[in-house]
Amino acid sequence: MSDFLLTKCKFSVFDAAVMSHSQPFACGDSDLDDFFANDSENYNRQLLGKSYCFRLLEDEKVIVCTFTLSNSSIESRHLPNSRKKKLIENIPHEKMLSSYPATLIGRLGVNQIYLGKGIGTELMEFIKLWLLENENRTACRFLTVDAYNKEGTLKFYEKNGFKYLFSTEQQEKEYIGMAQLIELKTRLMYFDLLNTKR
Repeated sequence: MSDFLLTKCKFSVFDAAVMSHSQPFACGDSDLDDFFANDSENYNRQLLGKSYCFRLLEDEKVIVCTFTLSNSSIESRHLPNSRKKKLIENIPHEKMLSSYPATLIGRLGVNQIYLGKGIGTELMEFIKLWLLENENRTACRFLTVDAYNKEGTLKFYEKNGFKYLFSTEQQEKEYIGMAQLIELKTRLMYFDLLNTKR
């Protein structure tokens, strides 16, 4: 793992105070850019998701990357048997639950200036390790994401160890009650945090 974020950047909450002293954040995706510019602070206030960022130490006005986390869970009781077995294959039998605690990455963006430099992967490694720290006040077994159903985005999460909660789009549509003819805009993916290399 590169150490650009840990050595060249400052980690902080991404809130109204930070935004007011920073250059506008642009990752090249209009939906993400709009969320971080206009919605993330409201999510913070309403306790729906908390956003964080890394800013350059040499110029704190530059936001290198930002992300939003919220509490979530994976409801295993509603999964098809094959997917449920895959999800819980590394969980001891006596610890079987109907749902498992998770943290959802609601949004994640890298400043377009830094695209293609491995920042996204470094950020993903940071999030995984950060959630496993002893100071973390809650426990979550899984990291989840509703990844944009685009080849580049899906490959990024696959490369970072995420698996599909459902093996096919058809299966996922059935799970969420969506008509088969409607386009699936996101794919549910998960990462078992106990697979993180520390």
